[in-house]
Amino acid sequence: MICPKLEPTKSRFAALLLAVLFLAVLLLWAAPYASSQANEGELQLYVTDPAGLPAKVSVSIVCQANQFAATLATTAQGRLIAQRLPFGTYLVEIKQQGFAEISQSIAIRSAIPVAQTILLKLASVHESVIVDRTATLLDTEQAGSVDQIGAEQIQNRPDSLPGRSLQDLVNAQPGWLYEGNAVLHPRGSEYQTQFVIDGIPLTDNRSPSLGPEIEADDVQSMSVYTAGIPAEYGRKMGGVIEVNTLQNQQPGFHGQAVFSGGSFATAATSAQGQFVWGKNTLGASGSGSRTSHYLNPVVPQNYTNAGTQADFAAHYARDFTAADQLGISLRHELARYDIPNEMLQQAAAQRQTSDNFETMGIASYQHTHSAHAATDLRAMGRDNSNDFNSNPHSTPIEVFQHNSIREGYFKAAFTFSHGIHEWKTGAESDNTWLHENLHYQITDPTQFDPGTAPSFAFTGQRPDLEQSVYLQDLIHSKLWTANLGLRWDHYQLLRNRQALEPRLAVSRYFPVANLVAHFAYDRVFQTPSFENILLSSSTEVASISPSNFLRLPVVPSHGDYYEAGFTEVFASHLRLGMNYFRRNLHDFADDNQLANTTISFPISLRKAIIYGAEGTLQLPDWRHVSGFASYSYSLGNAWYPVTGGLFLGSNATTVPSQLTGHFPVSQDQRHTLRTRLRYQAFPRLWVAGGLQFDSGLPFQFEGDQATALAEYGQAILDRINFDRGRIKPTTLISASAGSEIYKSDHLKMTLQVDGQNLNNVLNVIDFGGLFSGNAIGPSRSFSMRLVTSF
Repeated sequence: MICPKLEPTKSRFAALLLAVLFLAVLLLWAAPYASSQANEGELQLYVTDPAGLPAKVSVSIVCQANQFAATLATTAQGRLIAQRLPFGTYLVEIKQQGFAEISQSIAIRSAIPVAQTILLKLASVHESVIVDRTATLLDTEQAGSVDQIGAEQIQNRPDSLPGRSLQDLVNAQPGWLYEGNAVLHPRGSEYQTQFVIDGIPLTDNRSPSLGPEIEADDVQSMSVYTAGIPAEYGRKMGGVIEVNTLQNQQPGFHGQAVFSGGSFATAATSAQGQFVWGKNTLGASGSGSRTSHYLNPVVPQNYTNAGTQADFAAHYARDFTAADQLGISLRHELARYDIPNEMLQQAAAQRQTSDNFETMGIASYQHTHSAHAATDLRAMGRDNSNDFNSNPHSTPIEVFQHNSIREGYFKAAFTFSHGIHEWKTGAESDNTWLHENLHYQITDPTQFDPGTAPSFAFTGQRPDLEQSVYLQDLIHSKLWTANLGLRWDHYQLLRNRQALEPRLAVSRYFPVANLVAHFAYDRVFQTPSFENILLSSSTEVASISPSNFLRLPVVPSHGDYYEAGFTEVFASHLRLGMNYFRRNLHDFADDNQLANTTISFPISLRKAIIYGAEGTLQLPDWRHVSGFASYSYSLGNAWYPVTGGLFLGSNATTVPSQLTGHFPVSQDQRHTLRTRLRYQAFPRLWVAGGLQFDSGLPFQFEGDQATALAEYGQAILDRINFDRGRIKPTTLISASAGSEIYKSDHLKMTLQVDGQNLNNVLNVIDFGGLFSGNAIGPSRSFSMRLVTSF
């Protein structure tokens, strides 16, 4: 084993960590006002009868723009708290026997809770404010464009293979597409997706091959950003996905159990429950699944592709007072799976396996000081490990790897509102200790350049220290809304870099047209992916190929995002959103893969320009029909030379010679279409159909077609256009049906059947090239899902 020199040392790391903690304490002492990182608010209702006594009633809360619909009950004290509501206008309805119907709209525009008292009136006194639900279809005060995924869409989604239920929901949004093993790529970005889980940002790769899944059945809502990104988010800026896993507090015990199974010997189960008593809330969830189609195989035969995964989560919250809340959560996840073989590897009896383990704990504290100020503190500790193993028959190389990270994260934030302004400021510190351990043994030297070392071993560790401070002002002024922000980021791993990032999102509402026009500008500073970054930057790696070796330091990328568009509601029930975007990036982040394994290295190119247009048409509910259609046009090019990364063998010779010119980025799919239409045929039966069209990703193939034929087979080559350097277009058809098979006051059971890729197209997502390997999507498949809610 070879151990690189560690700078900074562990003692310096400890000193820096103590300094960060000291600054955090100082921040809390000096300025004890903060707010949550997510753009979510809270509604506190107090319902009384005509005599002013507390009323126990059911309350319906709806916002079609945010795909939010929930029916919650007040306590015996007449109180109800609806938490984690995405900003927007909500319709609150109360229909209680003996009282007049109440229908009232309430705007949630701040992380500071909104308190509202509702007085019921006797039925003989007919006084109510009637607000049509379609009035909530357009958010007239949203500064930028945000895609919302609500509980109903999550619940009625088409079933997914284990490991990708959350990713499939995001992939249906405009501007997003898959590459490789369900790796999400927003608007042409590579490995720059950030998941924000209950207010905690996770910036590592969360695809099935590198990160255990958070099961979608454990998720209540999601918000997706690709532009107009608030200054509180940074570091990974291709796209930001806010994920809320916490349920609203309802007295008593409530929960859900899910059983599903289908093609590819897939079986899964999950359960969750929450018990609320007094000021305490205790929740837990767990899931487990297995399949013979875990990753995307490299050939249609789907060789060696079994996988299993499981997760467990628990959450405890206590409301010490109406203004003080404490939350503690724990999550443990694991995944074990095979690495798919191509034809020659299968003939040689290769078996390569991998596993992921993650344990994460989160603590949060919120304090509401007044109707105009609130505090939010959050901390997270996490251990994550990835292993890769090979048997002696592996060809052309045996690879063994054990990588792990240990992360400590802390955030303090502040919200203060005055007049038309809502100020938000905060600071965060993210300290991650990287550990890498890899060794290999070449089993077929003919597949490598002469002089390549037959074996190699590496061990390294180093801290990744990142800090940030941000300030933003959300302004509501009549028909105008603006979100102005400034963020400072500091990154210290292989290089010491810092940056200032101004952000701007502004919109105007035009009542006559029922239209909101918006413009956004984001200055971004994006830290490199840390998968195998110590190995690719080490001096020892030169011994792999001393005569054909190139190592360049990988630095953060930076750039400018622009978006302009509008959202309009017409015919009362249809919402149309259109956006034009452009991204100019320097030191554009990409990756280089090792021998068709999951081992990859970050690389960078001089610059990239990505631009395009997106459109979404949504029909929330009209005469029992609902659905959406989204279309994306995108064009992206990257420019030589390569400015960072590790290159071995012949690549080390060709890469330095490419000093000029450009080529399509690997996510340059020109046309992407997603549609789904649902019809409620009967009160307890619905049917749905969907279509997906992908015009095909580009590829760079350096081998000969005879070798490709031997490795992948003729069926794969028939789906490749070698003259254009692109995969041929693909159209996939899906269908679903669901039925509410039982319903009572305390129990509901639904059954859903899904069919995917019904036209059974060979869905080639990626084709082997310079920076990527093959990936084949699932063939025709069917699944069944039983959900029991109580």
